[in-house]
Amino acid sequence: MEEIFSVDKLREFTINTFLAIGCSEADAGLATDVLIKADLRGIDSHGIARLIGYVRLWEAGRINPAPKIKVVHETPSTAVVDGDSGLGLIVAPQAMNIAMDKADQVGTGWVSVKNSNHFGIAGYHAMMALERDMVGMAMTNASPLVAPTFATERMLGTNPIAVSIPTKEQPPFVADLATTTAANGKLEILQRKDSEAPYGWIQDKAGNPSKDPHELKNGGALLPLGGDREHGSHKGYALGSIVDIFSAVFSGANYGPWAPPFVSFLPLSENPVGEGLGHFLGAMRIDAFRPADEFKSHMDNWISRFRSTEAIKGKKVLIPGDPEREIEAIRQNDGIPLNINVVEDLKSVAKKLKLEQL
Repeated sequence: MEEIFSVDKLREFTINTFLAIGCSEADAGLATDVLIKADLRGIDSHGIARLIGYVRLWEAGRINPAPKIKVVHETPSTAVVDGDSGLGLIVAPQAMNIAMDKADQVGTGWVSVKNSNHFGIAGYHAMMALERDMVGMAMTNASPLVAPTFATERMLGTNPIAVSIPTKEQPPFVADLATTTAANGKLEILQRKDSEAPYGWIQDKAGNPSKDPHELKNGGALLPLGGDREHGSHKGYALGSIVDIFSAVFSGANYGPWAPPFVSFLPLSENPVGEGLGHFLGAMRIDAFRPADEFKSHMDNWISRFRSTEAIKGKKVLIPGDPEREIEAIRQNDGIPLNINVVEDLKSVAKKLKLEQL
């Protein structure tokens, strides 16, 4: 069961929530933009549904609503940023701006972040580069919920990767994907709907395939992209590991099983190997490789040709970013649907922070 809310109403409520926990107006607006963009693009698991989680982290003292974000090491093309325990929704865009400024100067910019928190959808941060006619990349490590291939122990997060590439006439190429078969937020959606998960998403604590979306609470684990060895889970495991290393080993954040959990009721590691959660942001100026106009014309050609690929009967070939762009156009006009359980969560946030109800 769902309720539909206008974008403006959800934006106002979310901004007021972030203001109530101590964010500045600018930071509250930015954090809200990241969450609203997720809902608009149909990534409901990372939108307003996450708001109560950020409030609980703030209550637990794990989020600094007014961080002093700073560069602690840099070269002309790289930097390490300390997020000062801020909302990842705020820290990551600032780090991306640093990466783009470096790309302006030397062609490419790469920033690894420590001491941060959950940063919403990776696609938001990667897509920032499109506004400056650059290729953007964003990734983050996350709560350890994923068992490596052949393992029962949870060692990695869903560790998403996003890449955005500008075009001339065609919509931009935007790939935004978890390195697991499904993100944890998808399980949360199934839990709210009282539905089963497909095989290949999760395993029980003994390593057996499971369809129970509550399996993580029973000691189970998410599976790397591919689901099992026969379907390439070792490749998903490798991709998740790369994200973990770039985001956390580069920066000095916690990695692997030491990454802090998103849920506030789980304890932090007693023996951390770094500070907070880690991200990795990158930007590349197109003309660092070839003339920008020439490149974008060829991107248009690439997209046009792939769109015209002969498809299976009743199907059509999509370009990464197509489904999200189509959903965004609809929801911007018709409003954003929220599961009734999410609405109840938002009501509890409003009551707790003495805000006007949705």
